Amino acid sequence: MASKGFTGCDDFAIGGSFLSHIELSHFERQQASPPSVIVIGGGISGIAAARALSNASFRVTLLESRSRIGGRVDTDYSFGCPVDMGASWLHGVCNENSLAPLIRVLGLKLYRTSGDNSVLYDHDLESYALFDKDGQQVPQQLVIEVGELFERILKETTKVREEHTADMSILEAIAIVLDRNPQLRQEGLANEVLQWYICRMEAWFAADVDKISLQNWDQEHVLTGGHGLMVQGYYPVIKALAKDLDIRLNHRVKRIIQRPNRVVITVENGTTFVADAAIITVPLGVLKANLIEFEPKLPDWKLSAISDLGVGNENKIALHFNKVFWPNVEVLGVVAPNSYACGYFLNLHKATGNPVLVYMAAGSFAYDIERLSDEEAVRFVMSQLKKMLPDATEPTQYLMSRWGSDPDSLGSYSCDLVGKPADLCQRLQAPVDNLYFAGEATSTDHSGSVHGAYSAGIDAAEECRKRLSVRHGISDLFKIVCREEMTEPPHGDLFALSSHGFGDQRRARRRTREDAAVKDGEEVEDAEVDEAGLVGTGEDFNVEVEVRPSEGEEVGPLGAERRVEVAMTRMRKGKGKGGEEVGEGRRRRGSGRLGGGGIRRR
Repeated sequence: MASKGFTGCDDFAIGGSFLSHIELSHFERQQASPPSVIVIGGGISGIAAARALSNASFRVTLLESRSRIGGRVDTDYSFGCPVDMGASWLHGVCNENSLAPLIRVLGLKLYRTSGDNSVLYDHDLESYALFDKDGQQVPQQLVIEVGELFERILKETTKVREEHTADMSILEAIAIVLDRNPQLRQEGLANEVLQWYICRMEAWFAADVDKISLQNWDQEHVLTGGHGLMVQGYYPVIKALAKDLDIRLNHRVKRIIQRPNRVVITVENGTTFVADAAIITVPLGVLKANLIEFEPKLPDWKLSAISDLGVGNENKIALHFNKVFWPNVEVLGVVAPNSYACGYFLNLHKATGNPVLVYMAAGSFAYDIERLSDEEAVRFVMSQLKKMLPDATEPTQYLMSRWGSDPDSLGSYSCDLVGKPADLCQRLQAPVDNLYFAGEATSTDHSGSVHGAYSAGIDAAEECRKRLSVRHGISDLFKIVCREEMTEPPHGDLFALSSHGFGDQRRARRRTREDAAVKDGEEVEDAEVDEAGLVGTGEDFNVEVEVRPSEGEEVGPLGAERRVEVAMTRMRKGKGKGGEEVGEGRRRRGSGRLGGGGIRRR
């Protein structure tokens, strides 16, 4: 049986037989089929691009190197509950967030972990419980006072930036501020609390403060609405977007050849794919490591963007316990004389009702902890926990991410390095002929975030669609828009929480297709794969879609699919109803992280 997607189409070929297909005339290709696109990378950016082009009636195949979809969105179900080991937050819970309409349509719940836009300083400080190395809880008033002082120090670094044309690190700028304002220096326990705030800043950027650029650190647009933890995990979003797409798992791309109006892509097992264009959404770390060969090589301006943009690292160690023995706060933290020795746990029980703590490690410490075995890392984390809570019990299960050494990510998300140009994201995003680029690192305003990666995928798909439509003479036929009149989503609070902030969970099962790898002209056959294989944990998760039909519209599965399509077209490039500009957020680098906790941060 011929599988769907490119397989069986005239302009798709495998193995050594593709050369004859390249010689098809432009007219013959136009008459044969719609434009074809290969999307490389099955994270949310790649899936969003594939979904958009598929909705526009293009022929799309997505190649993913892993045995699952999602990329740095990795929801694990082995604890019997969803735990995001990568992205886990929606940063900017508001209608201007490009993902908000889809999350609302899917009926997913969010738990507010910050009611403020600040990426560094949470004004709801009662959600923190900090402890010193002797297990004594830090007085809450001191935590508040030092937090306000830290915010003042950061504001003073703006003056330093205005006075210096040359870039420097945030650490250097803080040192200048403290030299000028000795009254801001802290000693003893207060300094340890200050170091803990610096530790949190490093977690946001997934990089040490001596690596973070003073010129660019606060230049990302932060949406309003605070930060919302995805109570059911991010996988339901991935699952909804990926429905019925032609996705090839375990297809690691090794070579991309550009030809006039054609791309030839070879994967690790020797299988070759041919299409009109490709959208490359692999993580920046993979591009930096030159794991994909380009022929001809990418232009120097593109290579310099890949080289100069930084990649941070953040890891999680999730611990599942038989019972809850810790305070009912969102964050448990350990203070120390330097930020490297500080640490903190996210309390998932407060958000989801499940007895799970997640230890967060960022920057150089995240790389160091990857050098440990899982067992050694858990012992270290438990020693940190027992500093705060001496009677802590041992976990029944644990999980650990290793984003820095994972060959399919090689880091968590992008960051601005000291002394590098400010236009790197734009250059990374710019197409090279029929190669288009997406992913969190290409987002100019929301790099590192899930919604930034999602929007980047949609934008790349739109640009690809426009160019290919012109070339194929179908400009008026294919558009990435909903065929039904868009229904305005309800204006309720996105959080819509129950007492614990989680909704009903029901199991559902469906089958997805993964085309078998084919070599030397073998016939391609369909292979059914249990969806649990995509999740990687054996637990499926139901996505409840609320359908609000238009007057006279039939309610049913197709109506639900239209609602998801409507959600995808709700936001594009910060445009609101009628194309007006929306959003009142600040410019601040880092608004939601991909591989560590948010895609961009946390």
